[in-house]
Amino acid sequence: MKLTLRPPKPPKSWLTATVIAALATTLTLPTASAATEGATPVTSAAATTATATAAACGSTNVALSRPATASSTENAGTPASAAVDGNAGTRWSSAFSDPQWLQVDLGSSQQICRVGLTWEAAYGRSFQLQVSDNGTTWNTVHSTTTGTGGTQNIDLTGTGRYLRVYGTVRATGYGYSLWELSVFTTSDDTGPGVPDTDPYNPNFGPNTYVYDPSTPAGTIQSRLDQIAAQMKTNQFGTQRHAVLFKPGNYNADVNLRFYTQVAGLGLSPDDVNLNGHIRVEADWLQQGDNPDNLGNATQNFWRSAENLSVTLPAGQIERWAVSQAAPYRRMHLRGQVQLWNGGDGWASGGLIADSRIDGVVESGSQQQFFTRNSELRGGWSGSVWNMVFTGSTGTPPQNFPNPSHTVVDNTPKIREKPFLYITGGGEYRVFVPALRTNARGTSWGAGAPAGESISLADFYVVQLGTPAATINAALAEGKHLLFTPGVHHLNDTIRVTNPNTVVLGLGIATLVPDTGLPALTVSDVDGVKLAGFLVDAGATNSPVLMEIGPSGSSASHAANPTSLHDVFFRVGGAHAGKASVSLRINSDDVIGDHMWLWRGDHGTGIGWNTNTAANGLVVNGDNVTMYGLFVEHYQEYNTIWNGNGGRTYFYQNEMPYDPPNNASWSAGGGNLGWAAYKVADSVTSHEAWGVGVYCFFNTNPSVVASRGFEAPNRSGVRFHGLVTVSLGGVGTINRVINDTGETVNQPHQVSYVQNYP
Repeated sequence: MKLTLRPPKPPKSWLTATVIAALATTLTLPTASAATEGATPVTSAAATTATATAAACGSTNVALSRPATASSTENAGTPASAAVDGNAGTRWSSAFSDPQWLQVDLGSSQQICRVGLTWEAAYGRSFQLQVSDNGTTWNTVHSTTTGTGGTQNIDLTGTGRYLRVYGTVRATGYGYSLWELSVFTTSDDTGPGVPDTDPYNPNFGPNTYVYDPSTPAGTIQSRLDQIAAQMKTNQFGTQRHAVLFKPGNYNADVNLRFYTQVAGLGLSPDDVNLNGHIRVEADWLQQGDNPDNLGNATQNFWRSAENLSVTLPAGQIERWAVSQAAPYRRMHLRGQVQLWNGGDGWASGGLIADSRIDGVVESGSQQQFFTRNSELRGGWSGSVWNMVFTGSTGTPPQNFPNPSHTVVDNTPKIREKPFLYITGGGEYRVFVPALRTNARGTSWGAGAPAGESISLADFYVVQLGTPAATINAALAEGKHLLFTPGVHHLNDTIRVTNPNTVVLGLGIATLVPDTGLPALTVSDVDGVKLAGFLVDAGATNSPVLMEIGPSGSSASHAANPTSLHDVFFRVGGAHAGKASVSLRINSDDVIGDHMWLWRGDHGTGIGWNTNTAANGLVVNGDNVTMYGLFVEHYQEYNTIWNGNGGRTYFYQNEMPYDPPNNASWSAGGGNLGWAAYKVADSVTSHEAWGVGVYCFFNTNPSVVASRGFEAPNRSGVRFHGLVTVSLGGVGTINRVINDTGETVNQPHQVSYVQNYP
């Protein structure tokens, strides 16, 4: 284990001697209202900062990853966005004529003080720099007829939301070509600053409850029961909760409901032992036509149990009746567990990862389930359509399709999810487990795990209502982010530009982009870790909710990949959200570790023309690997894989329920509908294990999909353990993959293909 200590923070660029003399104000942060009934208080120390009366030009490039447009592009490989993506190897280039322009939307009116231009060999001899508040009426703030090309840093004064480079005379016979356009302002460093976090006394917000063994058991149980009652059926509410236990022993019954995280604060799961239960019950949702049958677990979403051990009372079992977005991660269960209601209930998916279960796991009616890098000491019993195991011990043997057990002995490359813990000295830290290759079993079973420990002093703790500008200022300072439980509305994109940044959510923290911009973007850098949060599309359509690497990313990150852990996406359900693409991955070597991308099929704001969403996941990067990938109900290809070397271990999909008819739901070219999983025709290497696609066309049961999977028919593209299902026979899928596999419909509802080709 390595402890990373943060060097002293350098002074901000505007803290000159003259400015320091003008410092005038003091800001005091409010005391945290985190409930700590009987536990050690978790509050924030008062922080002071100041506002300057004058400021030098800032050092943050406010044009980075902002929306950019241009008068023209030379070809598809040189888009306007390439000039603001932070990648010095990509560029915008125009048509070979005059005039031409490139403009960037800074998101709000800014006081611009410097513009950087990094020209390719085809540069502008005569050009103007212009600003505008509306993108229509322009004011020129710099003009030259003797441009030199190369790298130019131009000091100027101007205010506007938009900046435009307007070229009138080219220096060559080619177009205008910019590797990078950067914009700096006098406003990016003049705010109140980013407060430091006291790692011994942090403010985790009002919805985080931290307990230690001295807390009376009745106090803990009362809070747990209160949360469970509030969240039992609160599927689309705004409440979020995190219940955290310091190392020690507890007696409690955790009835885990919506938007609630329960987690231990030890370095090992066995540092926290709970005598009792951490359970998920199927006891609230009607199943079928009988209003008294509430055994339906197919909507038990958005909750998690992490990093502690549970000792069951003698003679009792655990119940973990869940479907999507409900990870059971880094747990030690001393006993056996049922993955459904134990009777006739329905259940539809889940994850066990990095866990040890001493008793038998009974999957019962679970339709599909993914188990990764776990020790099943009591074995596994059961199968329906798609049970997948990678890097685990105690699993059933490989067998497909009857029973449908897909088993991969070792996980080729994985990093476990980062987690919050507390040291014996009372310091909060985040542990980032090391990358493992050919991994089998848990990361912690053999003793202290390998990885990096980061003090919470190096994190900015994001409270509800924190502006995106403050979040981005913290990232620019080199800080990591910890989001407190709640719904965080964003008026701008969160831009992660530094390598090895950790973004961690507590209590299923939720990010909502309100202005149609992405919620979060990541530069093409090494080792970013995103974990434990939900991105919920806003009412204004976002072209993409999250993007990993800008278009054209090409750097190798094989030794230190970016990874996503328990990151979920939603379009509709809580409100009428819209997003063309939920997640686009342009960087190479990215790892996805349990993700659910969901266009809502129930809730508020649901309809074919209401919660519009074309694609869930688009992969353009090479060597991207997905473990436990759930993508559902998108209106075109749910998953598009354009990069080479991709791997998927477990895939679960339901096609959209609501296509009005095949005339309005078709990929063209003689195809009916859209395949759920599309590997591009140009791909030469791809492999997937344990993959399923289901249909339930209840709006119009006569709708037909030509196939579940679509991929080039070549030796380097391989699938293992495929299944398609017509749920209840409502709708038809003609083939499993390409032209292979039997039709599923009312008389024949399940079709398997063992291997393809």
